Amino acid sequence: MTTIAAALLASVLPLPGAFAAESAMRSETASAEFDRLFQLAQTELEQDKVDAITDWSFNDQEPFPCVCFETGEKWHYVWTRDLSFAADLALARLDPERTKTSLRFKLSEVRNPARPQGLFVAQDTGSGGSWPVSTDRVVWFLAARHLLDDPKFADETWRALNDTLAQDRQFAFDASMGLYRGETSFLDWREQNYPAWTAKDTTFIAQSFALSTNVLHYEALRLAERMAGERNDPRAAQYRREADALREAIDLRFWREDRGLYMSWFGPAFAPMPVENYDLLGTSLAILAGVAPQERAQRALAHYPVVEFGSPVIWPQQPNTAIYHNRAMWPFVSAYALRAARRTANAERIEHEIRSLMRGTQRAGSNMENYELTTQDVHVDDGPLSGPVVNSKRQLWSVAGYIDMVQRGVFGLEEEGRVAPLLPVALAKELFGDKREIRLVMPGRTIVLRRPKHWVGPLLGAADVDVDGDTMTIHLGAGEAPATTLVKTGATFAPAQPAAPQATKTADGWKLALPAGTRLYVDGVLHTKEDAARDLVLPASAYSQCLAATAVANDIESLPSPTVCIGPEDRVAGEFPRKWTAPRDGRFRAHFRYRNANGPINTGITAAVKLVQIQCGAMRESVPVVMPHNETETDSTAFMFEAKAGARCTFALEDGFNMSDLAHFTNYTGGKGGASGPLNTADVGTLTIVPAR
Repeated sequence: MTTIAAALLASVLPLPGAFAAESAMRSETASAEFDRLFQLAQTELEQDKVDAITDWSFNDQEPFPCVCFETGEKWHYVWTRDLSFAADLALARLDPERTKTSLRFKLSEVRNPARPQGLFVAQDTGSGGSWPVSTDRVVWFLAARHLLDDPKFADETWRALNDTLAQDRQFAFDASMGLYRGETSFLDWREQNYPAWTAKDTTFIAQSFALSTNVLHYEALRLAERMAGERNDPRAAQYRREADALREAIDLRFWREDRGLYMSWFGPAFAPMPVENYDLLGTSLAILAGVAPQERAQRALAHYPVVEFGSPVIWPQQPNTAIYHNRAMWPFVSAYALRAARRTANAERIEHEIRSLMRGTQRAGSNMENYELTTQDVHVDDGPLSGPVVNSKRQLWSVAGYIDMVQRGVFGLEEEGRVAPLLPVALAKELFGDKREIRLVMPGRTIVLRRPKHWVGPLLGAADVDVDGDTMTIHLGAGEAPATTLVKTGATFAPAQPAAPQATKTADGWKLALPAGTRLYVDGVLHTKEDAARDLVLPASAYSQCLAATAVANDIESLPSPTVCIGPEDRVAGEFPRKWTAPRDGRFRAHFRYRNANGPINTGITAAVKLVQIQCGAMRESVPVVMPHNETETDSTAFMFEAKAGARCTFALEDGFNMSDLAHFTNYTGGKGGASGPLNTADVGTLTIVPAR
């Protein structure tokens, strides 16, 4: 087995010569490098503690006073997801007061008196104008759950939890799927892990479903159930039902039995085709939350591929895409994979992730934001695809992930002070060397691991425990571990996405010409497998049919083409409201043409969020529709409704809610909807209505 020292290749950068004068913690092992890197992580954590924060898009780039954690050397602000994942990994237990201050910075009242009032978690600037294109702000509660021994903070969390969950339920939940819509958490650079064409149109993302984001909603619902129970609040039963249903929907909708993996995302609800895209964070979160049943949890992590020096954050990689999330490994994601490996007792994966975290930090001389996938370098030249495109030293969640690797991954320190080591034997031999014991020394507590008399099994666990004052000694013995083998691969690439299917109306139906190697999906169901180029005819239907294509090479399927829907449709013009008569009984799907030029496709806070007030005879309902930033005319998210034949229907738009309504964004100066006031507008055109099955 390769030793720790040998695994750290010769081309290394020097480590800083000065660490924090008195580090709060230290490890004492036979590996000087292991102990040294732990000190480095603590030094960088101290450097991430600031009294003021700054970002180019806030407060005219003037600093905000805030006793907070900044995000990294290049990122001097507090971002909801970065902070929350870092707090869940380590910050909440290491510096609870600064963590609470940082988390409070991301809570906000409503500044728009015309909108429902409450306390909400802010979704940061992002794809298509932020929430509800991106909906992973609930990650805030993953962090807050560790800090509820403070009654005041617990009350704030309880209030924000109820208000945020209710708002997401209204605007982002799809009852037909039992899932929350929105972008993958952290993987928020559209074309890095979504089809390349989403770089110019994020409506698809707004009506898709992501594994990671749904698991975060599940965790938030479980926290709400727990907090409601502690308060004797009758909503506990409601939250329990919602959490149970969401867990079942996630396991049902995202699991691919043919791959033994959970898909990263899919969508939309009217054409939910399977997607060949998997991500390590979503997989790890599903395992840790208990969403994945044990057998599937073990399979999913065992089947998720690794490369020589770590684990890719997405698989397969996307072609013609620069290195960032694509073709990369991210230390904080590796830290969650390590947690998931411990949960499934996957000895090889535990060792692989620990070595990866050590090697990356040692070679770079810092806990970096990310690394190129095959070399674990901080930058690789590849012409226009060079990267990582952005990289920062002492990235907060990387620092937190490294500290968690030492505390939890090696010494077994779990939540609430529980100690449960699971240490691969090959790694243990190097950390112990000739020592009888290794130890983790922390303020007020010391954890000692004592080697077994004989090295046994692939994995060492606790055989016996002695407690002497503030010192806990764990006697290691054979731990139970299922037989697993790492699926080692290189940078496996998916084929490029094909163009959208082109269907021509004929007397016999709809004629399509499919290139060789193309699969056709109709309403999310595989219709035609790839073979030679061919023509085919789809029979005409009384219902709308939505078509998408993929390419296949080397048993890997591309991401889907844009979706094209064919069949009967009605187009309803007009101002306010629009009127239409139902031609038959049944379900219908509709969307608006619109233009929202209030910000660029990749950032901002002014995604237009509307409520469509539908009245069809005696039937009334209100449904949300989202119009993300797009400077050219495009389609809104779709919505469903039912009508009886001959019913006269009216469709009126009312303002919903977007992030510009929050007081948090009063100081947003990087675009519209901030200092200039709330903004929730779009130029709305034709309403298209189609019969749905």
